[in-house]
Amino acid sequence: MDYPNDQHPGAPVKAGIPEHGRIPKYYAVKAQLVALIDELDEAEALPAERDLALRFEVARETVRQALRELVLEGRLRRLGRGTVVAGPKLEQPLALASYTEGVRRQGRRPGRTLISLDRFPCPAALAAEIEVGRGEPVWHLERVLLADDERVGLESTYVAVDRVPDLERDFDPDSSFYAYLHDRLGISFGAADERIETVLATPREALLIGTPPALPMLLIHRISRDADGRRLERVRTLFRGDRFSFTTHLGQQG
Repeated sequence: MDYPNDQHPGAPVKAGIPEHGRIPKYYAVKAQLVALIDELDEAEALPAERDLALRFEVARETVRQALRELVLEGRLRRLGRGTVVAGPKLEQPLALASYTEGVRRQGRRPGRTLISLDRFPCPAALAAEIEVGRGEPVWHLERVLLADDERVGLESTYVAVDRVPDLERDFDPDSSFYAYLHDRLGISFGAADERIETVLATPREALLIGTPPALPMLLIHRISRDADGRRLERVRTLFRGDRFSFTTHLGQQG
């Protein structure tokens, strides 16, 4: 299939150029940078801002604006004081599958870094979501998500202590929580409700993930049920908007 202006599938029609044909100077530079990125390999460095400004005959601030947009879109990433090609985004399926499975399917190495594992009395709002009594003990498991040692997200899991009483002793925080539930405790997932929204990370979250606070994040709220229909966990996961996209399969309802 031919695409307008030789654009790839999914690119804006007419490369995002308005009908009157006048475009901001930074956007013209951005288009030239995209062409340059397509010639480079993943993790290969771009020329310095000064050199790009000379090449495109524009001010350095114009180059910076174009680079900022490409970083936000996930085409580039910052590395030290330079900018490198980011490579394709990770695709995470919207399905009853773990983060580990989704990353491995793309040939990447999943990992997690434990931030905290705390036990506390369940507050009223959380008790209603996971259907436990107010004040009953719950676990809060917080971990940074990794892909090939790159920090890409932050996950908070809440689960009643009576469902996983030995979590602190038996669970490897670098492993899949879903695999632990299934393999060690014989608990299978039956269904989940998810909600996705775009947010900015808090200063603490941005520090843990290693991103600027202005970088958009994809936030997923999930409430999972076991095979018997009992609510099992509440999960809040932040994914880097520049490193992740989500996929699902839609079928026609009968």
